[in-house]
Amino acid sequence: MIGDRGCTMHRVHSGLVISRGLFRCHPVFPGTPWYPRDPCVILAVFPGSSASYRTRSWRNRAELRARMTDTRQRFTAKRAEVLDRVKSMTAPFKENIVTIPNLLCVARIGLTPVIGYFILNGNFSWACGTAAVAGATDLLDGFIARHFPSQRSMIGSFLDPLADKLLITTLFLTLTAVHLIPVPLTALIVFRDICLVAAASVVRFRSLPPPVTLSKYFDATYASANLSPTTISKYNTGLQLLLVVVTLAAPVFNYVDHPVLHGLWYIVAASTLASGLGYMFQKDTYKLFRRTPPS
Repeated sequence: MIGDRGCTMHRVHSGLVISRGLFRCHPVFPGTPWYPRDPCVILAVFPGSSASYRTRSWRNRAELRARMTDTRQRFTAKRAEVLDRVKSMTAPFKENIVTIPNLLCVARIGLTPVIGYFILNGNFSWACGTAAVAGATDLLDGFIARHFPSQRSMIGSFLDPLADKLLITTLFLTLTAVHLIPVPLTALIVFRDICLVAAASVVRFRSLPPPVTLSKYFDATYASANLSPTTISKYNTGLQLLLVVVTLAAPVFNYVDHPVLHGLWYIVAASTLASGLGYMFQKDTYKLFRRTPPS
């Protein structure tokens, strides 16, 4: 304890005072012991005193409490943000499926059995005209979807290739039935299309959040995944359309069993195999959709 004239001072670092002799020299009379009367001098000179420690301790506690409150508030805000993001990822997104491209796809699907009926009954002229209308709807819905973002939809990424596959498969089956396309080529194309439809069904099932129900699975407004056809698949679809159009017009223009048709058979078979392998080994052919609506 350090005190002077009845004034009891707070505990200080006595060892430091004795060793340095800080208060041993009077400012006027050298050699005379001198101690400051004001305790604030001691507290200012010796920040390690108990009173200074208690003052600093209470100040540190207040700062720590303020930091903890700020951290708690930031953590609460961050937790709310993460929960909102998780809810947005898992919540279903209902999109508008009544768009012009989708209606054109439905029209193409409706024209498909009509074309098959004309082919089976030998009305190749009517079949060619109806097939031309179906092809026009295919070109038109693609143009609208590319140039008008508001007309895009996730269901359209499934519906457009489905309509194409139904049309092409029907044309191949009916043209094979009237002996204009060989059976092995049609079998190869149909097998590939069945595999693609099965894969799309699996993707649909995997993209739905649990619990997966039949009503949710077949709900067309419930967007859950987006399909991206490969480049070779696009070329293959074009070649298949070219083959069926040329074959469909052969009875009308009298060039049935032409060597060019035979060459197209082999080209289409090779592109069909290549496109099927491309879907098996190429990545990013589909994208699960759970967070934001299509742009």
